[in-house]
Formats: sequence, structure tokens, C-alpha cells
Amino acid sequence: MVDIFHLAERYLDRKVLVTIDRDHGFEGTLSAVSRSPPGIWLSGVDAVIFRTTLANPLPQIVSRHKKSEIFINLNYVQRIEILPSE
Repeated sequence: MVDIFHLAERYLDRKVLVTIDRDHGFEGTLSAVSRSPPGIWLSGVDAVIFRTTLANPLPQIVSRHKKSEIFINLNYVQRIEILPSE
């Protein structure tokens, strides 16, 4: 059986977008996976702010703030997207 940790380890060193809540998230390179506490480490991180409108209900990134490295507890993650390689 494959769990979230195996899936995350498969995408190490790839760019990801992690949604924390409806309006906030982080974009960076997946650098490590932790089982206790359950989480992921991102490097080269941008904190992002999402906005939606009635005309465009899909969340769009409207602001970015540079961070260096961050640990994100998986208990607070709503969504993880693997971004395409450049």
C-alpha cells in the first residue's frame, strides 16, 4: 500500500505548490519528508496568496513573498500540487 510519505519521497527535488487554506500556500522545492511529526521540508520557498473572483473561481496566485526554508506539518495541508519541470 502506498501512503502520502511514499508519494512525497517519489517527488523529492521537484517544485511543489502546497495549499494551507483557501487564501495561503507555499511554493518551493521538496527537499525532505518527515514521518514524526508528519510533514515536508521545502527549500527556496515563496509564500503565496491566492485570490478568486466571481468571473474566475479558480484560485490564482496574486502575491509572493520570499522565504528560505520551511517545514510544513501535513495535518494543516489541504492540497499538494507537483509543478511541471522547467
